[in-house]
Amino acid sequence: MDTKQQESIFSKNKNNSTLEITMQAIFFICSLAAVIAVFAITIYMLISGTPALFKIGIKDMLFNSVWKPTAEVPSFGIAYIILTSIMGTFASIIIGVPIGVLTAVYLSDIAGKKTYKFIKPCIELLAGIPSIIYGLFGLLIINPIIYKLELYLFKNDPNHQFTGGANLLAAILVLAIMILPTVINVSETALKAVPVSLKQASLALGATYIQTIFKVCIPVAKSGIITAIVLGIGRAIGEAMAIVLVSGNSVNLPLPFNSVRFLTTGIVSEMSYSSGLHREALFTIGLVLFVFIMIINIVISRILKKGDK
Repeated sequence: MDTKQQESIFSKNKNNSTLEITMQAIFFICSLAAVIAVFAITIYMLISGTPALFKIGIKDMLFNSVWKPTAEVPSFGIAYIILTSIMGTFASIIIGVPIGVLTAVYLSDIAGKKTYKFIKPCIELLAGIPSIIYGLFGLLIINPIIYKLELYLFKNDPNHQFTGGANLLAAILVLAIMILPTVINVSETALKAVPVSLKQASLALGATYIQTIFKVCIPVAKSGIITAIVLGIGRAIGEAMAIVLVSGNSVNLPLPFNSVRFLTTGIVSEMSYSSGLHREALFTIGLVLFVFIMIINIVISRILKKGDK
């Protein structure tokens, strides 16, 4: 190898090294931007949400159930609002996750090509529908059905306050429908990543196809399915526009046929006209929602780590 060839190779390596360093710097800046965004949001929520806690009192705000911010003697209790968000999200996950995971199993391992080509675009379309459309669907379809059920169940109860179908049950059903595309798509991806050799080994040992799915495929894809559940929880607990149309938006004990208010809908419905302590209390609701989501993510992450071990 002559001197010119050596110089050419050295020049190429030098250029490649410069390119790699540049790309590494770009990757680092992008990841740093994400970290900065998380810290900025966290600091902003703490600064905006904590003043009302100290002015009102943690006990009076978090454990009091009366929310009357514009009364002559205002009350800023959000206990029922917190409880509604917890119960509504949990119930929607209980309904939506089994349907979503089983649909993902069908698409990944059972459905034929023609069936897959028909169902998959429908699910993708479901994922692209705006939240307000889900709300209108719930308002025009689900609420009237629930109202008929309410009339049938409580027609002889003079003390029951009829909501016209706008209640916690309607909100749960709408949320369960909204999380389906997220759960299905992420779970399907996880199930398709299961090595074919594991399925073949299970079948070779005498297991049926259904046994292979539930004893091999789903356990192996567990991490991806749990990720789908976490994303579904995030979608459910952070939804506002659809829920404000179907839940009744009143602060009550979260019973199925009670008109209720979620953390998100409380902020959306009152932020436009709030001021002073009332506005600060709404930021505190946002802080509670933020902390709630962080706790869920931490708990799920630890469950995943234990599962991996």
